[in-house]
Amino acid sequence: MPPVSTSDVTAPRSPLPTTGGSRNVPARQKGGSPSLRSPTLQKSSRFVSCRAALLVFPPHNSSSTYCSVLIGELAGSARGKFRWALERGDGQLGRWVPVRAPATAGSGGSGGAGASGKVGLPALDVALAFPQATPASLFPPAVSDYYQFDDLLTDEEKALRKKVRGIMEKEIAPIMTEYWEKAEFPFHAIPNLGTLGLAGGTIKGYGCPGLSLTASAICIAEVARVDASCSTFILVHSSLAMSTIALCGSEAQKQKYLPSLAQFKAVGCWALTEPDYGSDASSLRTAATKVPGGWHLDGQKRWIGNSTFADVLIILARNADTNQLNGFIVKKGAPGLKATKIENKIGLRMVQNGDIILNKVFVPEEDRLTGINSFQDINKVLAMSRIMVAWQPIGISMGVFDMCHRYLKERKQFGAPLAAFQLNQEKLVRMLGNIQAMLLIGWRLCKLYESGQMTPGRASLGKAWTSRKAREVVSLGRELLGGNGILADFLVAKAFCDLEPIFSYEGTYDINSLVTGREITGIASFKPAVLTKSRL
Repeated sequence: MPPVSTSDVTAPRSPLPTTGGSRNVPARQKGGSPSLRSPTLQKSSRFVSCRAALLVFPPHNSSSTYCSVLIGELAGSARGKFRWALERGDGQLGRWVPVRAPATAGSGGSGGAGASGKVGLPALDVALAFPQATPASLFPPAVSDYYQFDDLLTDEEKALRKKVRGIMEKEIAPIMTEYWEKAEFPFHAIPNLGTLGLAGGTIKGYGCPGLSLTASAICIAEVARVDASCSTFILVHSSLAMSTIALCGSEAQKQKYLPSLAQFKAVGCWALTEPDYGSDASSLRTAATKVPGGWHLDGQKRWIGNSTFADVLIILARNADTNQLNGFIVKKGAPGLKATKIENKIGLRMVQNGDIILNKVFVPEEDRLTGINSFQDINKVLAMSRIMVAWQPIGISMGVFDMCHRYLKERKQFGAPLAAFQLNQEKLVRMLGNIQAMLLIGWRLCKLYESGQMTPGRASLGKAWTSRKAREVVSLGRELLGGNGILADFLVAKAFCDLEPIFSYEGTYDINSLVTGREITGIASFKPAVLTKSRL
């Protein structure tokens, strides 16, 4: 292994000893494993500064020229990833050397670093590492309907709910943790999601299912019970993109776009939010300028779900002539359209949220949504989608309760299942009570909408209240699972994180509370009162 020039890397401030002798090699534990408590390692500042560290000792008869490796990124080094090699036989202890990929997968050397910089053996399957409880890949039975909510549903709604539950547990539960961890969407699962029959929801005709709002809502809850990301994918596609075309589009637009969207042959997204305008969405700045034959769109959107791969993009923009909001259908690949993924999310990691940049994107006149001429027209879409989003926290809470219920009966401590302890039972019952109340709130919202009595304040209160109660449910669930409560494998940690973006989108808790407050008091309080000069 050739020496590395000191100009290539930053030398360690406190290098490991460079004199020979076994005293300078970290002590081994029984069985040949190195001791991380050895004085040599504890005194190494570079060991502490590495982001990840692992000692790997080959067998005594190994022909390797180095016997120990510390892997990590060098703090302050622009050269990338390096490893520390303790050399034998050449007197060159303590050199930084580039990480090299093994020649073949089976070329020997346990725990060496590959090109990715990963070290050590692959993780144990969670079922082997922790056999006392069943992971969420084998989803638990549904046991949260304590007040027999099913009695309020029609036979058709019950049958659809059962179908959706079965498909989600069989097709999505086994793969969701892997894709959530990778922050990737399982595109191969879209046909399975298509078999749910939920795309288009309440839309009648055009290949859409024409469900009652209640049926559509309880099915979204069933999807969220297993995986919140999949429920968001469907809601963006169906309750926002498709509903906007159905409520605000021309007959020709409905005929052209809805059938393929209903079958998931095409995927939709809906772009309202901008970097500078989130809660204050009605002040958006993306501009629509009239040009011969159509419009030019210029601006930027942010947090747009499905946007990186959507075939049909609904873009909300401000008419440069009227200053009112208009809606446009933009097709994937349009010149001047760029959508990039937002990285490093902690919640809804499978959902591909994106930044959209529009640079003189031409939209033909036939793709302007003629039914959108003000923000009030957009509110027609939001009134229904907000109800649907209110059911996501309900579904998430149902899944967390089901997982905790099974886990507490399987996991034993102090010679008894965790379910036998009073404190745990109290938490489980508190979670259950919240779910019963959330179910009834959600059901009543649907009935108010179906009877034509829904108001913005009622929809906002429902979404705000269910998301807040769900926060308590997932927090209690995280406590009940102890250490496993921070592992996505057991659902609760994943659900804990997934609920956070839902708490904020479709109106934050605070904004939705103010929408309801305005409705019941007649006073809008979204903007701070204008400050006046004191007379003192």
